[in-house]
Amino acid sequence: MEVEVIRSRRRRKTVQASKRDGGLRVSIPASMTKAEEEKWVREMVRRVGRRDRSPKPSDLQSRASVLAARYGLPVPAEVTWVDNQHSRWASCTPLDGTIRLSSRAAAFPAWVIDYLLIHEIAHLAESGHGPTFWALVNRYPRTERARGFLIAKGLEDAS
Repeated sequence: MEVEVIRSRRRRKTVQASKRDGGLRVSIPASMTKAEEEKWVREMVRRVGRRDRSPKPSDLQSRASVLAARYGLPVPAEVTWVDNQHSRWASCTPLDGTIRLSSRAAAFPAWVIDYLLIHEIAHLAESGHGPTFWALVNRYPRTERARGFLIAKGLEDAS
């Protein structure tokens, strides 16, 4: 992917990337060193690549609908990827039926993403983490394996 770097005197702290004409335009502060520029270009290429590889929101919605039907759970109103979740893998708002998955999980295996969806969909039926909730989640046969994967990823991210 071709990368164009734009240095701006008006930009003080932030770095921004946008896809343009099949390439990537990375805007950085003019005061940034060459080493910082290289670091941020690598990071923005990584982030855009991750976003491109992650399932599209409509794919998530259809996947959640299939899983809800398969495991006898409510169908969520909306399922989306978000970039602002850094301390959890996913979240749910039962009141409006929305589910958000952290984009950090986008590169995980499909069976782990399915677990995250099942976990959050179960919250549409049972808000807490009591025995009734876990009985719903445990309908998914790879629950224990996925939880182990996420625990390992959490430890990896913490180091």
